[in-house]
Amino acid sequence: MAGQRTYRPRIYRDFRRGHPDIAAAYDQLGDACQRAGPLDARGQRLVKIGLAVGLSSEGAVRSHVRRGLDEGLSREELLHAITIAVPTAGFPATAAAYGWALEVLDSDGGTVAEGDGPA
Repeated sequence: MAGQRTYRPRIYRDFRRGHPDIAAAYDQLGDACQRAGPLDARGQRLVKIGLAVGLSSEGAVRSHVRRGLDEGLSREELLHAITIAVPTAGFPATAAAYGWALEVLDSDGGTVAEGDGPA
């Protein structure tokens, strides 16, 4: 896809390079999970954002916001998916995730060059 965000943290790239068999198995598991039910790609992305918020996983929130943009989700949809986590995940986790998402959304439209960003 033209203009697709390709940023992956260095530790992620290094782990995949150092353990290609594990990376391949992980990719296969992800593919099988995506095909396991009726949710479309948009629904799956929104669920994954909610899970990332609940886990307080900064890297996952940022990654799924970028991927959501690539898949055509709007800024409003992405932020709403985070906001509705307040009663379940709590205010601190949701507020932190909201801030991480805003940083992605407000930085050059969410685009980050390969190799940029935290290790």
